[in-house]
Amino acid sequence: MEDQEELAIKLAEYRSEHKALDDVIERTLSSNQPLNLFHIQQLKKKKLWLKDMIQKIESSLIDDIIA
Repeated sequence: MEDQEELAIKLAEYRSEHKALDDVIERTLSSNQPLNLFHIQQLKKKKLWLKDMIQKIESSLIDDIIA
């Protein structure tokens, strides 16, 4: 597996992207523009995938610290 430093960098990138997607979704839903539900659904799926990856990396980092 990748070393802890690479995982920490990837974790920071995923967290940043997750936050950015959250902001985009929130802005889109609160705007007065017509909603593209398909696009919002895609953004939410990507956000969920990022959340899963964040949890996997965090778990991997914790396991490395314990071991």
